[in-house]
Amino acid sequence: METGRIVIVGAGLGALYAALELAPRPVLIVSPETLGQGASSAWAQGGVAAAMAATDSAEAHAADTIGAGAGTVDAEVAAMVTKAAREHIIDLTDKGTPFDRTPDGGYVMSLEAAHTAPRVVRVKGDQAGARIMETLIAAVRAAPSVQVCERSMATGLEVTDGRVTGVHVRAADRESGTVLLRAPAVLLAGGGSGGLYAVTTNPPRIRGQVIGLAARAGAVIADAEFVQFHPTAMDVGEDPAPLATEALRGEGAHLVNNRGERFMLALDPRAELAPRDIVARGIFAETQAGRRPALDTRAAIGAAILTRFPVVAEACQRNAIDPVTETIPVACAAHYHMGGIATDKSGRASLKGLWVCGEAASTGLHGANRLASNGLLEALVYARLAARDIAAEVAPTDAPEAALTFPKGGHDSFSEASMTALRQIMTDHVGVLRDAAGLCTALTGIARLEARESQSQTFANMTATATLIAAAAFDRRESRGGHYRTDYPDADPAQAERSHLTLAEALAIRARCEETQT
Repeated sequence: METGRIVIVGAGLGALYAALELAPRPVLIVSPETLGQGASSAWAQGGVAAAMAATDSAEAHAADTIGAGAGTVDAEVAAMVTKAAREHIIDLTDKGTPFDRTPDGGYVMSLEAAHTAPRVVRVKGDQAGARIMETLIAAVRAAPSVQVCERSMATGLEVTDGRVTGVHVRAADRESGTVLLRAPAVLLAGGGSGGLYAVTTNPPRIRGQVIGLAARAGAVIADAEFVQFHPTAMDVGEDPAPLATEALRGEGAHLVNNRGERFMLALDPRAELAPRDIVARGIFAETQAGRRPALDTRAAIGAAILTRFPVVAEACQRNAIDPVTETIPVACAAHYHMGGIATDKSGRASLKGLWVCGEAASTGLHGANRLASNGLLEALVYARLAARDIAAEVAPTDAPEAALTFPKGGHDSFSEASMTALRQIMTDHVGVLRDAAGLCTALTGIARLEARESQSQTFANMTATATLIAAAAFDRRESRGGHYRTDYPDADPAQAERSHLTLAEALAIRARCEETQT
C-alpha cells in the first residue's frame, strides 16, 4: 500500500506529541493497543524533570544529568534538552495537563535521586504519565490530520538503497498477514526493552521490538549495554511489577532490610537518593543475601501516602499491604533502556528516511545512567525536533486515506515458553550484575531460542535487541552506570565514551561466544 502520510510507529508520549507537532501534515499512527493502553509513558509516575523554580536553572539540570550519566553523556545534548524543558511544560499546561500547582500559581516541584534541587513537575503525586497521556490522546483524537491504526504492529522496515521506504505492519493478534506500507518518512517511537527481563516495570508488550526491527534493517544502535534497573519495584509477584515511585524516597522514605537496617547509609553518602544504579545494586545485594529489602514510608509520609500517591496505595491494597503501618517489599526491575537507535540532534537515525524519539532512541542525553524523570522530557524534546526535521524534508501532500486492511493468514506466532526462557536468560545473565561467562551463556541461549522461533519476525526483533544488549555488555570490559561487570568492577577512563554497534557486529560477537561453548 502507498500512503502520503508520515508513519509514526508507537503510541506513547513521543508518538502522540510528534503527531500533533506535525499537524496539519497528514500522519498515520501505528498503535499496538488502543490509545492509552500498553504505553510506558502512561505508567510513568514521577513526572517530567524541568527547571521551573526561580531558584533553579537549566544549567544546573544539565550538570546533574551529566553527573548521573557516569561520564558518557553528550554535554551539548544535555544543555539543549534541559534548556528546552520549560517551554514543553508550558506547552503541556496549555494543552490541559493538570500539573500540581502551588497557591501562587507556580509548579509543585518534587525531589528525586541525583537531582541537586526539586525539579520534577508532577500530577497528583504519582500520576504524571497517565494525565499527560490523557491530555495528548484527547488532542490527537480531535486532530483531523491524524489517523490512528490501533491494534496493529510494525514488524520490519523496507530499505531501498540505504533509505527507509516503508514499514511492514500486521494486526497485533499475530494471526493476520502483513501489509507493506510505503511512506515518505517513518518515525519510530515504540518504547524500550524492559519486558525482555523477567522482572520489569514496563507494560507487557514493551520487549525491544522497535529497536530490533531498526537494527535488523541496518540501523546503528548506541549504548545498548546500559539498562536501568529501577531499585524500588514492588516485590509482590505481579508481572509487570508495580512501581514504588522514586518520589517516595524524595519525600524521605527509607530503605530497610528485614533486620530494620538502613543499608544504603553504608554504601553512599546520598543513601536512598544516590543514583539509581547504586541503589539498585544495594537492593540486589540485600535480596541475594536473603535480607529482604523494603521501602519504609511510615514516618516520612504516613497516612498521606493514600491520597498523595494513589497509584502506589492501590498496588499496596491489591497485595494486602498497608503502607501506613507496614513496609513495602521491593526488588530491582528492568525499567528503562538508556540505549537504543542512535540519533543525531534532529532525531535522525543512521538510515535515511528514518527518525526516532522516546525510549527507542539513544540521543546521548542519558549516558550510562538516566537521571530520574529525564525520560519523558527527552521524548517531548526529540518528538518536536524530529517532527520539525521531517516537515522540513518531506514535501507537503494531500495524503489519501490509508485505511489498512490485513489479509488472512500468515502466522507470526511464537511459543510462550520461548518468551519466558528469553526473559529468564536476560535476568539471570544480563541483569544488575554481569560477567563474561554469563554474557556468553546468554548470547548462546538467545541464538538457540531465535533458531527455534525462526518463523516469527516479532520474536526475531526481540532477540535482535537482546543480542545487542548482551553483546555490547560483553564488549564493555568495565563497570559504568547501569552496566556492572563483576569481572571488571572498576570504571576505565579510556572507555568513558558511548558505544555504537550494528546487529551484524553483535552477531559476530555472539558467534564467537557460541564457538567457545561448543
